[in-house]
Parts: sequence; structure tokens; C-alpha cells
Amino acid sequence: MDYVTLGRNGPKVSEIGLGMWQAGGTAWGADVRDEDCLAAMRRAHELGITLIDTAEGYGAGHSEEVVGRAVRDLGRDNVVVATKIAGSHLRPEYVARACEGSLSRLGLSEIDIYQIHWPDPWDQASLVKTMKALERLHHEGKIRHIGVSNFAVRDLEEARSALSRTDIVENQVYWSLLHRTVEDEVVPYCAREGIAVLAWSPLDKGVLTGKYHAGNKPSDDIRKGGKIFRDENLAEAARLVAVLRQIGAAYGKSGAQVALRWLMQQAGTVVPIPGAKRAEQAEENAGVAGWRMTDNEVRQVSEASSALELDLF
Repeated sequence: MDYVTLGRNGPKVSEIGLGMWQAGGTAWGADVRDEDCLAAMRRAHELGITLIDTAEGYGAGHSEEVVGRAVRDLGRDNVVVATKIAGSHLRPEYVARACEGSLSRLGLSEIDIYQIHWPDPWDQASLVKTMKALERLHHEGKIRHIGVSNFAVRDLEEARSALSRTDIVENQVYWSLLHRTVEDEVVPYCAREGIAVLAWSPLDKGVLTGKYHAGNKPSDDIRKGGKIFRDENLAEAARLVAVLRQIGAAYGKSGAQVALRWLMQQAGTVVPIPGAKRAEQAEENAGVAGWRMTDNEVRQVSEASSALELDLF
């Protein structure tokens, strides 16, 4: 496992992280169990994964509680914990309260990376005031680094302009071979400005594993009815999965591992954070470490992705 630094002065983390949205309860399926999620985090740790991502919004804080149990088992110094303040808690007078709630559920005295989960589209709280409230928490030692999630370039620039003592170390965005709009502006900006990108849903809710098709679709609350699971979109995705599997065969890797590796070989610092609700899934994710595709193979994957005709309207 290789390790990278997030931002110019951020934490050093494993080149692939672990998303724990799945630990938020049964929204990802009736088969999701806390003990299995804990086993996934333990296995990820054994294989060198240090970054665990969660949020107060995952299962109304339940994911943070499960992650907190894992941190106690694994040892505080062995885990980099990233969590998120909900977009509904961005009024400056709410920020400190939300942070205290996350600290309590995680069982921590300091959060490694505290992220805004999404820009506030309803309350219209001042982003400048929110960032200054986060910077106060940083100054007080409640959070070690500030991150954001789902921020466009305009949001990043406004957020950064409000900071005087530190900078944003990463922007967590939806990025996969089936969802590449962030490559137009956000990814180039982050690469140029030295801001790391954490890619959430890098396997597009499991579609890039190739296990879903017209006769087999997920029925959990998160994925049920999702546009990417329409028959015609799954058929299109299958064309890409075939290319991923062909390339992976030369390395003894799965198509899903090739999809993750493709992200890791893009410009800048890119850390995918695929989820795992069982130990074997964490092991599969960790299999992206220790090898690289050739430039020609990266190009081949990019072209196969660009050729897809997905209808997500």
C-alpha cells in the first residue's frame, strides 16, 4: 500500500480509503450488520488502509458510532477519520454543536478531517461565516484539517477566501467512469491548486462490479429506482465492464479494481473511497494497491467510458 498527502499540508493517508455510508443502518440493505462493517474496517486496516470516511448524516449518526467502535479497536493513531457536517447544519451557530455531536459519537477528542457534506441550497447560510466557524474549531484543536464535499469551483474559491490560517485539503466528489462531469472544472482546479480529490461512489453503487443487470437489481432504499439501474444503462455499462475485465485479466485483477485504479492514475492526488459492508469487499478494494496500468490502458478505459450512451435524465 502506498500513501499520499492530502492537500499541501494535510494528513498522510492510504492511496485508497474506505467509505462507511453502509454502516448507517439498513438503508443499503437488510443484510447490513454492524459487526460485518466492523470486520470490513478491521480487514482494511490489516491491508494498510488508514482513511475511513463517514458523516453525521449516515443513519442519523449511526455510522459515526460504528466507526468510533472500530477506531477504539484499531488504535487511534492507526486511523485517519474523516466525517462531515450536514448541509442543514451550516449556520455558524450550529457548526460547533454539530462538531461536538460527531466527536461524541466517534469517541474522539479531535477529528482528522471535518468536511462540509454539501453546500447549503435551502437555508442559504453564509458560506464565509461557516468557514470561519470551521477555522475556529481548527484553532481550538477540535479538527485537524478542513475538507469539503460536492463543491464546485465557485464554492471552493469562496470557501478558501474565508480562511486565513489554513486551507482546504480535499474535496470529496461523485466521480466514477460512469459519472465524469467533475472532470470539466473541479478536478483540474483541485490538481492545479494542490487540493486532493476523494472520489465517492467510485464503482457507481456497484454497477462497475458487473454484478447487476436487467434480471438482478438492488432493492435497498439507497439504490432502488436509481437511474443508473435502468435496463438500458446497465446494458451500456456492461460494455465498459467487459473492457475493464479484459485489462484486469492481464494483472490478475477484477474489473472493479481496474475502475478504481483508473481514478488513482488521474492527474493530481485522487483517493477513491469505495464502501464495504463485509470484510471480503474491503479486501477486494485493497487489491488496487501495488500495481499500475500503462498509459495506453488508461487511455483505453477512458475511451470506452466516453463512448457510452447513458440516459440519466
